[in-house]
Amino acid sequence: MTLHLDLLRHGETELGGGLRGSLDDALTEKGWAQMRAAVLKRGPWDRLVSSPLQRCSRFAEELGTQLGLPVHLDKDLQELHFGTWEGQSAAALMETDAQALGLFWADPYSFTPPEGERVEDFSTRVLAALGRLHASCAGQRILLISHGGVMRLLLAQARGLPREQLLNVEVGHGALFSLAVGSCGLLTEAS
Repeated sequence: MTLHLDLLRHGETELGGGLRGSLDDALTEKGWAQMRAAVLKRGPWDRLVSSPLQRCSRFAEELGTQLGLPVHLDKDLQELHFGTWEGQSAAALMETDAQALGLFWADPYSFTPPEGERVEDFSTRVLAALGRLHASCAGQRILLISHGGVMRLLLAQARGLPREQLLNVEVGHGALFSLAVGSCGLLTEAS
């Protein structure tokens, strides 16, 4: 049985762009507006699932209250941990660690940011969370509120992209995409 999954990226955060990773910064008013606009006239959903980081979970709680839906927080749906790069912009890293940043952008599976999480481990935990969701919610429509990295991973798989192209998948703040998750874990992008 298929799981229908709508993926919503959090909106703009108070501390701005860059590699947010496991940093727990809040949404700006613009970020709240981006997320509210994304879900307007969408759904209906059977349940909401969110990363526990506040840039995702606070919106999930607001929407859950509004819609009368349960919210499940899953730490395995958090963003990739960028180690010592957390909180830094690509521009700043180009000045201090350009070669390493280039290696990461060229193939994030082959290069791990200093003290960061391996993308292979990140992929394993996100896909395990997706497998648990499918096992418990097949046949339902779920709104998953998460991060750019989680969404890039799932969209890249649905689109059949080679792993080197993971970071080429564009996912803006407040972006909403739809996937179908089949019983064997096959992901397909829905319109």
